[in-house]
Amino acid sequence: MNHRNHLLSFALAFLFFSCSEKKETSLPHLQAEVEVIRDENGINHIFAQNEEDLFFMQGYLAAKDRLFQFEIWRRQATGTMAEILGERELERDKGVRLFKFRGKKEAELRHYHPRGVEIVDAFVSGVNAYITEANANPETLPNEFQMLGIQPQPWTWEVVISRHQGLLENVADELTISRVVSKIGPEAAEKLYFFHPNKPNLNLDPEIPQELLFKDILAPYQAFRGRVEFQPEDLLPEFRGKDKEVELALAEFQMEMKTTLEADAFAQGSNNWVLSGTKTESGFPYMANDPHRLQAAPSLRYWVHLNAPGWNVVGGGEPVIPGVSIGHNEYGAWGLTIFSTDNEDLRVYDIHPENPFQYRFKGEWLEMSKIMDTIKVKGQEDRIVTHYYTLHGPVTFIDKELTKAVAVQCAWLEPGSAPYLASLKMDQSQNWEEFRDACTYNFIPAENMVWADREGNIGWQATGIAPVRKGFSGLVATMGDGRYEWEGYLPIADRPHAFNPESGFISTANQNVAPSDYPFPEALGYEWADNFRGERIKEVLSQDKKFSLKEMGALQNDYLALPARQLVPFLERLTLKRDRADSLRKALLSWDYILAPESIEAGVYVMWERELRKKAAEIAVPENVRSLVGSIAMTRVIEWVSNPSLIFSSNPEQSRDAWLAESFSSAISALEKKLGPNPQNWQYGQKDYKHALIYHPLGRIVSEEWQAKLNAGPLPRGGYSYTPGANAYGDNNTSGASFRILVDTEDWEKTRGINTPGQSGNPESPFYKNLFPVWAKDEFVSIPYSKESVKSKAAEVQVFSPGK
Repeated sequence: MNHRNHLLSFALAFLFFSCSEKKETSLPHLQAEVEVIRDENGINHIFAQNEEDLFFMQGYLAAKDRLFQFEIWRRQATGTMAEILGERELERDKGVRLFKFRGKKEAELRHYHPRGVEIVDAFVSGVNAYITEANANPETLPNEFQMLGIQPQPWTWEVVISRHQGLLENVADELTISRVVSKIGPEAAEKLYFFHPNKPNLNLDPEIPQELLFKDILAPYQAFRGRVEFQPEDLLPEFRGKDKEVELALAEFQMEMKTTLEADAFAQGSNNWVLSGTKTESGFPYMANDPHRLQAAPSLRYWVHLNAPGWNVVGGGEPVIPGVSIGHNEYGAWGLTIFSTDNEDLRVYDIHPENPFQYRFKGEWLEMSKIMDTIKVKGQEDRIVTHYYTLHGPVTFIDKELTKAVAVQCAWLEPGSAPYLASLKMDQSQNWEEFRDACTYNFIPAENMVWADREGNIGWQATGIAPVRKGFSGLVATMGDGRYEWEGYLPIADRPHAFNPESGFISTANQNVAPSDYPFPEALGYEWADNFRGERIKEVLSQDKKFSLKEMGALQNDYLALPARQLVPFLERLTLKRDRADSLRKALLSWDYILAPESIEAGVYVMWERELRKKAAEIAVPENVRSLVGSIAMTRVIEWVSNPSLIFSSNPEQSRDAWLAESFSSAISALEKKLGPNPQNWQYGQKDYKHALIYHPLGRIVSEEWQAKLNAGPLPRGGYSYTPGANAYGDNNTSGASFRILVDTEDWEKTRGINTPGQSGNPESPFYKNLFPVWAKDEFVSIPYSKESVKSKAAEVQVFSPGK
């Protein structure tokens, strides 16, 4: 559907809603009347008279909009996927239950907010009220339930606090790095990674056998953390796509995910910044945030406006969690990016040769604790499983032959580590001091929280539960015998922070932002995003000028590639044999380094950069670890280009130039194969090159008719992983910002935002894909705040009353 037709269809939907009378509905769970105004973009603004009704309605309405998303979340959280998808999901369910948080409700929920128990209970009650309502008329359930032949099931508080989709760190990396070190040694391994700001200890304990490292010792963890991937046999036959087309679509998906997860390993992330009023047109601080995650239909995040006594907050968060994690209230605005924090460690134990459930710790044999569990499997008998634990954490592998066991120590299994729930305190903060205090309750994920308020203040606080390691880095596996223990957790208030800096702005983009003299280096991680996005944002914000909010939106979608600025000048000294290749080389020398969708130069450059990275691995990475190391961080590649003696022992500059020339020629050949012989057809943003095609979880396995309903796109895109407008490294915009927000604290009505493809998860809703073309053009919609403004943009008004 083109943009014009989209606007016409949406206008008709809007006219329908506008002309309809105010709807009135009875809900027996309510204490008082609640008014819900759905605006023209699909955002629910909830006006309640008490806190309990407010969060009840948040749960009720979010479940109504995203019911299938809620059900899959619940099944992942509870380890019940095998009930509907059969034996292939059994390992996931085992892993989920092995790593389940098993703490007490009262202590867990009071951590996040003094009334955390009541808030979460109200939210869950709202979710369950809608599930009961929907199941009473199963024929009206969203399409996905019809396709899979299932019905949604009730929630509990434990689903809300599940850690299964939290942004956790980095035990899978530890295993990979350990394997690399075991083969080529710590010094050679360190050269292949971009570890900073401190030098890590990569020495492996000699008591850890190499043979153990190359076994599947993290299988339950990997299953627990893996994506849910639906297969054609999961669907009723009438909804399935053609076999060959489905097979091709699933193969393409695997390649896309491999590119995203490998090439973007140290590039994915988010952007946020706050500007002092001295640098803004309004004279009041701005806040901008665009968190980057995998793209999906529906999106990960969900806008909502919560208004009740003590609450008046609008913004986005994950729909399955009460509150707002990014947004503003009447006092200030806040946003987040990830602050790299290693809160997991891979532990290896000696086990007793006669009893594999006893492990050695500080010279004594300790007994593993165990929990029995029953898992239901579709079409089969129930499975009885036993989960084992050491004093460090869940046991993932027991090797009787090597007399070793493996466990994962997880800081996120501590009480208070449910993702984003500490936002509840942030939502009610009235000043920087209250906001910073609220940040100290945010354990997971570790974040750069930024704040801007109407009083003229801006601030930054790094959050997250950070183990203190002394004498070891946490980047390789360690023995669990007591020699490598965490020395507690660093208080969050001691994590990096700033308040009203002289520069007039604070920005973070997942790069290392800790001061060089930070006094607690043992609690800093070593794995950060490349600096390119962060440096480009600083470059723009450092200008001596007063910015408009529109310019902040342009910066969120900025496509200037700093790697191109650094690499392209090296082409000047080359001469390529093929006239076409040499002509395109010369064209790049006068290019502006902007990865615009319509740019042919951008198309040439990106393909060259891909080839350059690929050949970098062939040149610098020993063959016996090449498959383990994967893509090389872009910062390392540029270092090697700038200082070729780092990887070439003889004739370094000549060898470097040959590498550049060969990569460029390969890129031209790849473009000819991909887009045809005419370079005029090589513009970057197009269906066959950089584009956005956002898939529904079932969108690759259904028939063509249903694909058109469930999926969004393709539409042309620009940018890539290293531009502030971060749209993934591969051809498809599989990751990046689905949600964006811009706030001028002078006037909350100036707030702008987006959420692709739309607010609703129901493909039949006019709000399912309505925002996709707006997002694809890097545009925004207005986010009303006052009730008068909300009413002026109403598409639907509903009044919910207490019923019998």
